Amino acid sequence: MTTAFRLATATLADAPRLTRLVNSAYRGDSSRQGWTTEAHLLDGQRIDEEGLLEMLAVPEAAMLLCLGPDDELLGSFYACPSAGKVYLGMLAVAPAGQGSGVGKFLIRAAEDYGRQHGCTASKMTVISVRPELIAFYERQGYHQTGETEPFPTDPRYGIPRQPLTLLVLEKPLAGAA
Repeated sequence: MTTAFRLATATLADAPRLTRLVNSAYRGDSSRQGWTTEAHLLDGQRIDEEGLLEMLAVPEAAMLLCLGPDDELLGSFYACPSAGKVYLGMLAVAPAGQGSGVGKFLIRAAEDYGRQHGCTASKMTVISVRPELIAFYERQGYHQTGETEPFPTDPRYGIPRQPLTLLVLEKPLAGAA
């Protein structure tokens, strides 16, 4: 099914539609259509357009896009190489398209992006109370490192309804350039 997917890299002009996609995948009623919702854990938005523009401005980093027929935005994933590891964040798949292979397509693309930038490992953080999401990433070859990070306190990324911690997951990247 992934043959219909096309990979692209976001530009500043994509920020408005990316902001809508990410927020629809993580928060609000529309996110409840999919299994990646955080609406039961956090109030508010996942990201604003300004925050997305800041991410797009990071040198070497890229927001990878999965496009469908007619350039429909199906999903996105942030990849930021640094010190031999590529940090992956904010995987977002349109709620109606979750379970169709978009997430796996973007994970592979982001890992390839890391390899192209000389990275030997991939790293991400996941909210600790998301066992279904952690299990998904473990099926993709990621493992928990035992490390944790505090959940961001900036309300522009959401307001937790309970104390939250981020687990650090990593995966070695074979065949790094």
